[in-house]
Amino acid sequence: MSGVNRRGLLRGAGSVPLIGTVLGAGPYQPTKVGALKASAKSVTIPTHEFAGGLDERLDFPAAWEVNVMNMRGHGSPVLTAQQLAQGMERPIGTGPLREIAAGRKTVVITFDDLTRATPTYVVVPWVLSELRAAGIRDQDILFLGSFATHRPMTHTEVELKLGKEAANRYAWLNHTCFYGCKEIGTTSFKNKILINQTFLAADLKITLSGIKVHYDAGYGGGAKAVLPGVAHIDSVEYNHGVILRQTRTSGPVRVFKNEMRLDLIEAARMAKVDFSVQLMYDQKLRPIRVFSGDIVEAHHAAVRVAASTYCTPTFKGADIAVSNAYPQNAQAFHAQRWIGHSVREGGTGVLIIQHPLTLDPVHFLNNRAASRSGMSYYQTTAYRLAAPLPRNTGLIVYSQYLSRRLMNNYPAATHFASKWEDVIRILQQRHKGDARVAVYPYGGMQHQEIELDG
Repeated sequence: MSGVNRRGLLRGAGSVPLIGTVLGAGPYQPTKVGALKASAKSVTIPTHEFAGGLDERLDFPAAWEVNVMNMRGHGSPVLTAQQLAQGMERPIGTGPLREIAAGRKTVVITFDDLTRATPTYVVVPWVLSELRAAGIRDQDILFLGSFATHRPMTHTEVELKLGKEAANRYAWLNHTCFYGCKEIGTTSFKNKILINQTFLAADLKITLSGIKVHYDAGYGGGAKAVLPGVAHIDSVEYNHGVILRQTRTSGPVRVFKNEMRLDLIEAARMAKVDFSVQLMYDQKLRPIRVFSGDIVEAHHAAVRVAASTYCTPTFKGADIAVSNAYPQNAQAFHAQRWIGHSVREGGTGVLIIQHPLTLDPVHFLNNRAASRSGMSYYQTTAYRLAAPLPRNTGLIVYSQYLSRRLMNNYPAATHFASKWEDVIRILQQRHKGDARVAVYPYGGMQHQEIELDG
């Protein structure tokens, strides 16, 4: 297929001697595997975000046509610590952080949770050094988890996001969406905004975010650090429910004319965020671009670059579409969308969920919606309905961490496999002879070639 970047991923005989496992030992992982057969070709995919950052080799029959669908920005240069600092020292829409921080007494810095792939730890040292240079004491700096209606984080998880030194040297708190929030006004969309009162009470408010496609708000990052990040569940529910239902302007890569996003922006303005960092990263979660300054203007600058970086050509009419949920395994339905975009009727999709947590089950907004409608656990099918597939399409879920909780989220006809060779066996039963295969190696962060809305 012309225009498809296979560099560094599609391999023939003689590649690394691993098959259906990761490039390192871990829980439930075999440490020895067979060599690649001369009659096979392989694709190496990243797996286990924030759980070792491991790679895995997937082998396919040599007769199959295997197309690796990389994002356009695949291979972008990785920023050094010095380059990151230089990028953040050129803020957009605000003064430098060191100048803004001068004379302030208390600081709150928000960060997202493990359902988002942001390598926050790469920018934390610079932010803290700027605050120290401004005369702010360590005991007056607080990190606040900005994860909306998700579950609280553990200390180990916070270490993974902030870095071990920062997580142990500075105070951190989990945001709770049920209490401890203060009303600060109503948006033009009639959303009553309640925000974490600890966040509001700080003299200096800083948000740290990552840029990744979001299928309602356009992209993650920016104002999402405030709403839904540190907002009350009622404000989140209105934004994610009422506004989303009443408007037709939301969607992936839609930022500038998206009414759901505009509501978030109004809330962030009300909360008076002082400084924001927006981080772009590659398929190995390494920093490739950084933007700092105003929470809206810096975000707008970032998404203009992201739209030409994360976009990926869509392979149409594939017999088999393989999508790796990395780096958002906890919400694997995002990656499942690629199967629907690519596979033909009667074809087969393979969804890869290689992460110990698999589908993270705690999302209080979804739980509230289910309880209000009188639904029991057995009736909730959020993941199943999130990414419909073409008619007569088979689905295989591949994970070495299979659990009943994961399996219950998929239709009864779904095949489950904990070994890659079992995936291939099922595929060969469904597809006799040659097959055209599309592989989205990090489908959780890739998006289609969609133009920005402004």
